[in-house]
Amino acid sequence: MEKLSIFLVTGLSGAGKTVVADWFEDKGFYCVDNMPPSLIDSFVELSKSSAHIDRIAIIIDVRGGEFFDDLSSALDRLKNDLNVDLKILFVEASDKALMRRYNESRRNHPLFVGTSGATDSNVIGKERELLAGIRKRADYVVDTTGLSVAHLNNMLDKTFRDDVPSVPFTINIQSFGYKRGLPETADVVVDMRFIPNPFYVKSLKKLTGRNKKVQDYVLRQQITRLFIDDFSRLIKSLVPHYQNEGKKHLNIAFGCTGGQHRSVALAEEFGKIFSSAGYLVTIEHRDL
Repeated sequence: MEKLSIFLVTGLSGAGKTVVADWFEDKGFYCVDNMPPSLIDSFVELSKSSAHIDRIAIIIDVRGGEFFDDLSSALDRLKNDLNVDLKILFVEASDKALMRRYNESRRNHPLFVGTSGATDSNVIGKERELLAGIRKRADYVVDTTGLSVAHLNNMLDKTFRDDVPSVPFTINIQSFGYKRGLPETADVVVDMRFIPNPFYVKSLKKLTGRNKKVQDYVLRQQITRLFIDDFSRLIKSLVPHYQNEGKKHLNIAFGCTGGQHRSVALAEEFGKIFSSAGYLVTIEHRDL
């Protein structure tokens, strides 16, 4: 039986646990936020019997109130479970950074007594004391002071590259016709109307860019071959920089007049090119 991989994410309120949870979810983990420690054992046993859950991220902090006291014993049981691979990740930041984040968001700290007021170093200090024991047990301690979301994601990528399976960068490809308007979700829009139009070839007019005859016509044009080489090289060179900024996918839209021939043929061709380069690719023909 393969071990159930569990990451328990805890730490200071406002330090970035939500961002960390999103990162684990993007990596295919089943994420549970603010679970009472007393329920961890039952949830783990349920997960072991599921064929669809093999990786879990449990986010837990002082919001659990009195239940938080049960956490230490729950962790002891998980550490002694031979069918569980448990890692503890503790997220923290400086008092100054935490106070700034709370004051900017205008939210109250979980330990703040009252209905409103500024989060100060006394409240944060109290939370540090409550979490001191779990911090000592942590396998990883991440300080998010001064980190943007993108930089925190990059840090997590590097920290856990041996523990968490990498998810391939996704390129979503779409074909469309200009006469029906631009796609709303495209990051990059490319106009394919510089290529000779198969619509004016009698034998190709009623076919689409999915047809081999149309594809052969479009792809044998010298300008098409030059464009394919240049554009594929450009995208491949840009993807690492998108990833450095925390982007997980890129939406590329190829357009022609009606969205039937040239844009479809190029979308199909680039789908093959980017798939063979190791990217996860989706293709949609909006107007076909």
